[in-house]
Amino acid sequence: MTTDTGSFSINHLAQTHEVFNQSRPLADYNAYQHDTALQEGVQRHGAGWEQESLLQHGARTGSAQVIEWGFLANEYKPQFEPHDRQGFRVDRVRYHDAYHRLMALALEEAGLHSTPWAEPGPGAHVARAARYYLQAQVESGHGCPVTMTFAAVPTLRLTPAIADEWLPRVLARGYDPRNVPHADKAAVTIGMGMTEKQGGSDVRANTTTARPLAAGGPGELY
Repeated sequence: MTTDTGSFSINHLAQTHEVFNQSRPLADYNAYQHDTALQEGVQRHGAGWEQESLLQHGARTGSAQVIEWGFLANEYKPQFEPHDRQGFRVDRVRYHDAYHRLMALALEEAGLHSTPWAEPGPGAHVARAARYYLQAQVESGHGCPVTMTFAAVPTLRLTPAIADEWLPRVLARGYDPRNVPHADKAAVTIGMGMTEKQGGSDVRANTTTARPLAAGGPGELY
């Protein structure tokens, strides 16, 4: 472009401002190694033996790749798909691949759903809590099914007939995102199914009624 004063590049017109007061993105750091309070808590409450594993998980959860999974899983929300392309009823929910990667990290690599139950011992729950704390800083939404699966184990153990069928899959260190029956999976997650008219966040106001499909009783279908 030429003006009365000579030639100049039009690129300078796009330079509206300079960002200079922002910190660099927090990425590619060890989330455990840089958390002194967490390290002290782990040592104080009997899980010092998990130090090396926590350092490894801290490096994973502090990596740019895993942090990006957290952003993507929130930006691209689950989509309900009642029918497939041919019009058949499927009633499935599609998740972004980043969500599945976070679930695999939580279940396969970190064992956040099962380790204190499958490998009990002094400090086992503390070690699991520390790993969960690191994982939740990346993205908290996927922690819901992880927590429900973890919390379901003591309840399932109260009914041996159900436990024998479900616990091997619940405790397995794996993640299978396929929309198939549980019998076709080596690993499953557990969720709570409730429908409430009022919705809301006050779960104390929720009421659920279960009606037996047959004789009823512990371990029966409702």
